[in-house]
Amino acid sequence: MQTIDLSKYGITVTDVRRNPAPAILYADAIRADPKCAIADSGALIAYSGEKTGRSPKDKRLVRDPESENDVWWGNVNIDIDAETFQINEERAKDYLNTRQKLYCIDAFAGWDPAYRMKIRVICSRAYHALFMHTMLIRPTRQELAEFGEPDAIIYNAGQFPANRRTHGMTSKTSIDIDLKTRELVILGTEYAGEMKKGVFTLMNYFGPKQGILSMHCSATADRETGRASVLFGLSGTGKTTLSADPHRMLIGDDEHCWSDRGIFNIEGGCYAKAIDLAPDSEPEIFQALRFGAVLENVVYDEESHHVDFHDTRITQNTRGAYPIEFIRNAQIPCMSGHPADVIFLTCDAFGVLPPVSRLSPEQAMYHFISGYTAKVAGTEMGITEPQATFSPCFGGPFLVWHPAKYAELLAEKLREHRVNVWLVNTGWSGGSYGIGSRMKLSWTRAIVDAIHRGQLASAPAIRDPHFGFEIITGCPGVAPEILQPRNTWADPTAYDATAKKLAKLFADNFQKYADSTSPAVRSAGPAV
Repeated sequence: MQTIDLSKYGITVTDVRRNPAPAILYADAIRADPKCAIADSGALIAYSGEKTGRSPKDKRLVRDPESENDVWWGNVNIDIDAETFQINEERAKDYLNTRQKLYCIDAFAGWDPAYRMKIRVICSRAYHALFMHTMLIRPTRQELAEFGEPDAIIYNAGQFPANRRTHGMTSKTSIDIDLKTRELVILGTEYAGEMKKGVFTLMNYFGPKQGILSMHCSATADRETGRASVLFGLSGTGKTTLSADPHRMLIGDDEHCWSDRGIFNIEGGCYAKAIDLAPDSEPEIFQALRFGAVLENVVYDEESHHVDFHDTRITQNTRGAYPIEFIRNAQIPCMSGHPADVIFLTCDAFGVLPPVSRLSPEQAMYHFISGYTAKVAGTEMGITEPQATFSPCFGGPFLVWHPAKYAELLAEKLREHRVNVWLVNTGWSGGSYGIGSRMKLSWTRAIVDAIHRGQLASAPAIRDPHFGFEIITGCPGVAPEILQPRNTWADPTAYDATAKKLAKLFADNFQKYADSTSPAVRSAGPAV
């Protein structure tokens, strides 16, 4: 096991373990935290403490002259000054220097060697080290020997709180990013997902500067042709589940880039929601949660160490992180050519949107910028039931540039590669949340399979009177009455009223972006 001297970063701890093996991290995690355990499947069970989801309101970006005009400032990107960042960074290092032992994970973000970023993670919890060992791209021995200076550094002192009296701090939690120095500081939260999304935020800034579209999406590729399919959607819409398709090659489940060379995964692992996980419905994910994986905030039987994936006493946002090669059909390296299809996944809590609809290029831009879905319970702190929301580019919390920047890049690539675009609703049918029921996973799988086989490109369709897109009325493996949402409601007039309500929500939301889009895109929205 290697050690590394980090004194040039102000880290005075001498026992800093660089890229230790998972078995060592297992042992250290269990010794340091009696709550940690090994599941009967072999995965490490760990707990993130008080915070069991992301804290987006506590994320801060340093306002710097070099990037100030690039950043989309506001509720997503809240600014702090460089001095405040340095105070928080010093507080983080002071805490890390009180530990007898630290971990340093050196790994990559981005599978394409032409665009990848070298990431260094410095943390005190073995669980955090194993998580990032899993989620980043693991270097070979030669690559590790030649790693050199990182492109970005994460200081994770999440066990230690931020000082609320520090200028710009609103709670004891703070996730701060300096784009100039490419440093990320974490205080007051032990939720491992903050590190993962911090890396994604960096890629979301530096990718577009090179003409690369960074995307909150999953991606798969056809086994024979290599043509990719990209699935956009926020947590809980089905990206990870639908991308674990045994009939296709998995490129990745959550974060990708689209360059002039094709699609490449940012990560070396998958981070799947584990609530209600079962071997019959999600066999690929279930079998991947073995030795080397991390199970986060789950409840287990203390005698058998069998995990109860239905138990939500700790949180509904239970998670499993595993190396992507644990999925049997993963494509290594995680790269492909340009996609044939782009699918927007949405979890419609109103029960209005059809299971599948075909979008024109202008409608694709409208719905990409809108990013309609629902926040699923437990994904963020304080969310206990689904709530309708609009998240631009299906990844609003992680955008750095204005959404129009990403939309323009997407439009350019859609036109150049003649890509089909689809809107797939994995949410409710037969009524709104509380009245209707959630779409069956088997229906959604059948729809996505038909898209990949090219069966829906010329399928019969009718125009939706409220939203204008084409509702697909025939799909193999799906009952025709399900495909037209109005037919699934007991009261069609209630459907019409709810559809008009949702259409107005779309229109009101889009006003924020109207000035940055063309008349053709603005007119592609629903009729109000």
